[in-house]
Amino acid sequence: MRIAVVNNFYPPRVGGSAHLSESLAHGYAAAGHEVLVLTATYKDAPLDEMRGGCRVLRLPSWQLPSSVAGFDIGFTVRPSLLRTVTGILDEFQPDVIHQHGQFFDLTWASGLYARKRDVPTLLSVHTRLESPRAAYQAVFTVGDSMLVAPILRRYKPRFVVMDVQMEEYIQKRYRSAVSGLEYIPVGVDPQWLLNGDGAGIRERHGLGDRPIALSLGHVIPLRDRVQLVRALPRVLEKVPDLAVLVVGTVYYDKFLKLAEELGVRDAIVAPGAVPKSEIPAYVAAADLETHDLDGFGLGTAALEAMGAGCPVVAAVRPDNFPGIELRDREHLYLTPVGDTGALADTLIEVLTDRDRAREVGLGGQRLIHERFTLDSVLKSHLATLESMVG
Repeated sequence: MRIAVVNNFYPPRVGGSAHLSESLAHGYAAAGHEVLVLTATYKDAPLDEMRGGCRVLRLPSWQLPSSVAGFDIGFTVRPSLLRTVTGILDEFQPDVIHQHGQFFDLTWASGLYARKRDVPTLLSVHTRLESPRAAYQAVFTVGDSMLVAPILRRYKPRFVVMDVQMEEYIQKRYRSAVSGLEYIPVGVDPQWLLNGDGAGIRERHGLGDRPIALSLGHVIPLRDRVQLVRALPRVLEKVPDLAVLVVGTVYYDKFLKLAEELGVRDAIVAPGAVPKSEIPAYVAAADLETHDLDGFGLGTAALEAMGAGCPVVAAVRPDNFPGIELRDREHLYLTPVGDTGALADTLIEVLTDRDRAREVGLGGQRLIHERFTLDSVLKSHLATLESMVG
């Protein structure tokens, strides 16, 4: 097959969507398919390169301020975009298009191309247009109903459903644009986070032998770390030398302001975004990982930490992934959404009962190897794409 992979987010830009789309693209190529990646420019990345057996084309983009969306987004939209995308895809002649992200201009342009050329399209929705801030939520809701949904209805892609929250969101916002649903969980590589140098990270940040609660991923309104900070005073009473290591770009700093107010700012170390190659070392240094605390599901970073055997604390439903049960204190530590006291008690439990936490970490690692490996997820995607082409 000739597969076009479309995502405004693509490495070297970091993030779950970028990494997953790259892993799938490389997997498609390794399986013998011809792959073209269409993405937006990012910093000094080449405009045209071969990467992982795929040709990667980056179109000129401009950045939407992070204060608007909560994180930085590169848009390629301009009067000539549809003509440019049409020319590129006409030359490539894709059998199928795999899009990532429903609100990107490259998704819309490639979708309109797919409608005109009658090319089947698979769409992976990685981010729900939702915000805990009422004003932003109103804008997102209007944008979904007045802009995103009408465009999707014009070519009706097949949607990848990664978890139950995403299924509910898709059915609520895009029901009339859905040509079908494919239930495929997010895939992770359980090997790449292993064998990191935790001692080097402790030395870099001057943490010595302090227990570390790692919080991976960019800080955005949907993962704002506010619940974690609210739990800290109670946790620090029992574990006074705890260090909370927040690794990711801080686009939304409410948690830092709250930490100042609560007098726990000294317990937080926030180095910002780090190269992907350094993440294994941060995981190796950690006693636990926690960032999915707002009831929006279990993201890639948490699954990758589980794959490395790191105990994960999350506010997530046991049925978060259709057909896969997340078992409390067997695969990870589950805590109720919005219950600061329960979160504090759970963090204390993990930090003070290391043997039990190690067992839970190994249980999570087994689950990832059984159900969430990139190999199994890649096979599911390829089977779906082949059925669409057929």
